[in-house]
Amino acid sequence: MSIDTLYEAEVAQTEKDHHIPTAGAMTGHILANLKIHQEKLAQAVYYARGPERPFLKKSFSQAIQTENRLFDGLAQLLLDEDEVIPTTTEEFSRYSMLEEHGKFKYLSAKEWLASAVKDFDTQNLFITRAIKLAEKEDKPALQAFLVQQLSWNNRQIRELQAYLGHAPREGLEEEEEDDD
Repeated sequence: MSIDTLYEAEVAQTEKDHHIPTAGAMTGHILANLKIHQEKLAQAVYYARGPERPFLKKSFSQAIQTENRLFDGLAQLLLDEDEVIPTTTEEFSRYSMLEEHGKFKYLSAKEWLASAVKDFDTQNLFITRAIKLAEKEDKPALQAFLVQQLSWNNRQIRELQAYLGHAPREGLEEEEEDDD
């Protein structure tokens, strides 16, 4: 089979999986979110200004490293499950639900911190769905990995919210209700 034929079959299967969600398809979104989020965090480290910059720089730099490890570990797990993973910039952009933009470089450090809270929360929407799908599809290794990732994301939300003077879920509950 040619690489064109193989890729066409992959795209057709991906479209099918996105209409009837699977743990693999949902986890593909998680990978895309992780990749885009790493770029957003790097943009903030480079450009953020204001008194919150030292905290942001340390926190986001550590998060980039952790997210890079999470991405690699999750990608390996999906490959172990014989799933196809997103690997191109176009695929990451298509499957991510995180918004990125060049104009964001002008956000203040405080705005970046608040944005990161929302991004971690958005990522959690996909992670919790994928955990349920992995359980339903009897994929315990994937489920266990995603539970750890959810825990780490929740820790990031709590720490960033505390720095901003907020309760862990402050400002996040309303958006979840709007999605229903």
